[in-house]
Amino acid sequence: MSPRSSVEPVPVAEIGAFDHECDVLVVGFGCAGAAAAFEAARAGADVLVLERASGPGGSSAQSGGELYLGGGTEVQKACGFDDDPDNMYAYLVKALGPNADTAKIRLYCDGSVEHFEWFRECGVTFNPSFYDQPTWMPMSEDGLMWLGENSWPYNTVARPVPRGHRPAASGFGGAVLMEKLSAAATAAGAVTHVDTVASNLVLDADGRVAGLVARKYGERVTYRARRAVVLTTGGFVDNEEMLADHAPVLLGHGKVSDGLDDGSGIRMAAAIGAATRRMGVVEIALTALPAMVCRGMLVDGLGRRFLNEDVYPGHWSVHAVRDQPGPYWTIIDEEGYESVPEADRWGVLPKYAAETLAELEESLGMPPGALEATVETYNRHAAKGEDPYFHKDPKWLRPLKPPFAAIDPGAGFFGGTGGPASGASGFTLGGLHTTADGEVLNNSGEPVPGLYAAGRAASGMHGEGYVSGTSLGDGTFFGRRAGRAAAASTNKETA
Repeated sequence: MSPRSSVEPVPVAEIGAFDHECDVLVVGFGCAGAAAAFEAARAGADVLVLERASGPGGSSAQSGGELYLGGGTEVQKACGFDDDPDNMYAYLVKALGPNADTAKIRLYCDGSVEHFEWFRECGVTFNPSFYDQPTWMPMSEDGLMWLGENSWPYNTVARPVPRGHRPAASGFGGAVLMEKLSAAATAAGAVTHVDTVASNLVLDADGRVAGLVARKYGERVTYRARRAVVLTTGGFVDNEEMLADHAPVLLGHGKVSDGLDDGSGIRMAAAIGAATRRMGVVEIALTALPAMVCRGMLVDGLGRRFLNEDVYPGHWSVHAVRDQPGPYWTIIDEEGYESVPEADRWGVLPKYAAETLAELEESLGMPPGALEATVETYNRHAAKGEDPYFHKDPKWLRPLKPPFAAIDPGAGFFGGTGGPASGASGFTLGGLHTTADGEVLNNSGEPVPGLYAAGRAASGMHGEGYVSGTSLGDGTFFGRRAGRAAAASTNKETA
């Protein structure tokens, strides 16, 4: 095992003259960094953004681009939906829990309409149209989609209203989103240094974060931050040692990232006493197609259902990998498969097909009779429009009949491959413990002077749950707050 790179802080006295100076130094140019840089620059601060890659974007640019927004946005109204912050809050507390950060969720919901308008101010456009089918991500340019709000048990705690807002882009919209946000930050006055890898925080004699040491093409570069440093460096899914220490459930699975989510910002902050929170919480995505899972069922390696298949797909993905024996299979009949529009099949084909469930069980290596028992129970209740075990919406309930097929999540989408053998990929949600304004807290609960964080480098709204759009939404919303707070931060040496 290679030794870990040192992240120990550097005393300001050892620096001498800094190579660069600014008021606010933002580290990482994904969605949270762009939001922080924009707001800090708009507040009048001299802002520098460090990005280790050759341009902005990070993992945000590789995402689907969904933004979890609600409370009564213009897109929701245009699509005929009535929403309010309290209704949004009730859903998010349930969906992002257990143990969600209710104070942050409250702020997020109360500010969601304003946050939506901020995206539009930054040049992001949303089409006033609605995609009304279960999916990971529409291949259309519709601006609104469901993200589990209309499924049990969430429809029992909040009025079902769709809140998945999508930039006007077909398929993956993250690149379009980041193009607009990075351009807005630059237009506001933020200056970017690319190909620059942050390595150590710099502390003054009073223990305040005073800047940062980085490397550019192998050469040491030093940065003085007169007011504050904002860490927006992403999570740690690409750091195998950190996964082993904190989130081993992701070991051996694929990674949802740009390959640079190595936890460096978290480690640098922890080295000066910053506290971390919820480091074991992760999001997982099985490469199973919701449009097919809803029309059939998702089963574990013993042929058992374990969750209502019309729920947000991340919920059944996490439940499967955390709690159920693999491998996992989508079981569907010919009628169900054929009812999925071809464009929405994403190139997914069955791995096994059989006239009888006994044959299918044998192909899948399941205990004899296991899948037969599951389908028999499902069919008996589905014929009456019921799902007493898992409460799938009646509109998806129909007795399955031969021929039957099994679809392997490991086969991936679009004719490609999924993650490793499990067909699961994930990312981390835990990070630095922060206030709602992005102040990084130490283990005594006190702010670390001069240090802020947002995005996946921080522990945001999430408890043990997740919904698409809450990473980009949380990262930008609390990134904005961190940027404004950092710009207003004062250092007695420069005040």
